[in-house]
Amino acid sequence: MENIEKVYIIQPKLNENYRALHDEAVALIESAGAAYCGSTYQTIKKINPATYFGTGKLAHIRELLSGLDDITILFNGSLSPSQTLNISAALDDRKVIDRTTLILDIFASRATSSEGNIQVELAQLKYIYPRLKGKGAALSRLGGGIGSRGPGETQLETDRRHIRTRIRYLEARLEETERRRELTVKRRAKNNIKTIALVGYTNTGKSTLMNRLTGAGVLEKDALFATLDPTARKVKIDGMEYLLVDTVGFLQDLPHDLVEAFKSTLESALNCDLALVVCDATGDYDMQFKTTQETLEELGFDRPYLKVLNKCENIEDLTPFSDFVCISAKYGMGIDELEKKISEKFKDGYADCTLVVPYPEISAFSGFANLFTEKSRKYDENGLNIDCTVEKIYIPKLKRYIKSIE
Repeated sequence: MENIEKVYIIQPKLNENYRALHDEAVALIESAGAAYCGSTYQTIKKINPATYFGTGKLAHIRELLSGLDDITILFNGSLSPSQTLNISAALDDRKVIDRTTLILDIFASRATSSEGNIQVELAQLKYIYPRLKGKGAALSRLGGGIGSRGPGETQLETDRRHIRTRIRYLEARLEETERRRELTVKRRAKNNIKTIALVGYTNTGKSTLMNRLTGAGVLEKDALFATLDPTARKVKIDGMEYLLVDTVGFLQDLPHDLVEAFKSTLESALNCDLALVVCDATGDYDMQFKTTQETLEELGFDRPYLKVLNKCENIEDLTPFSDFVCISAKYGMGIDELEKKISEKFKDGYADCTLVVPYPEISAFSGFANLFTEKSRKYDENGLNIDCTVEKIYIPKLKRYIKSIE
């Protein structure tokens, strides 16, 4: 039988949000394939630079843990390298990890693409690097389990110079990937391909919505960070073709270094023409939207968006949610309304036109094909007649062919 790692949570009470953060930590533990085995809540009035908690609280926690063997301690917040070591020493040399270590471990298990693996390893090495100094025997205590996936123990045991070299190498690889993505974005703009990005809190149903709209077959799982690598699929809405991109989910207190590491993956959201910010009606949707908004603003996001409230199938009165488009991606509820709202968002920048292309110019006209979305075509004595939708910025280029415009 597989030996499942057991994790005990130390939850600091720094503000009124501590219970939500604790519940999230339990979900993160389960997403990492470990088992939650208990918690203690600790009120913090002043953070001790050496041990975070005062000696009295540490002694109390040590007493609570007596009799619990072979468990990992999750401090549900951020610890400095010295704090991690000192807390471990005060708790009978138990393995201690913090929230960032847990999230990085989940990312390491979820990444499947070359870029995703590079980003995870880079984030892990940058996190590990300052924690190597003076660790000594602490490295041998890491063993298997949470915090050991990704670069692996062999990477942890190498010297700091090797890790610096590896970080520079991975950063160069990531820069190459970013340059390729920039070219892809430019090519899409040149070909007039409009992009819609699914963004939002983790586990709100973005992948389910992607599958509902496109039939993409993206992994759907009731787990945090089930989808890490971005997925792009074409979708046709009201006769217009778009590229729909599913992105990694956000989380409260997502470490800044982690956001930076995945910035290249999130470029698809930053460069989209419209974002669908997906929230979960069965959870704290206001917090989810605020967290997503703050994370996107940190990355410089300035694109139009629609607020989408998913998992609304059991809500009888939707009037309190007037600023959301209410849907159930799982059951198809509200999808027609969502598609209508998407079309309306784009409609202001488009016009319906009828183009007439004389027969002698049809060959040359083919160079303009990427400037409009064709609805229908027919031939008559005047030439080729095309009913289409044209982005207004391209109307001057097509002016000589426009017969009518709405």
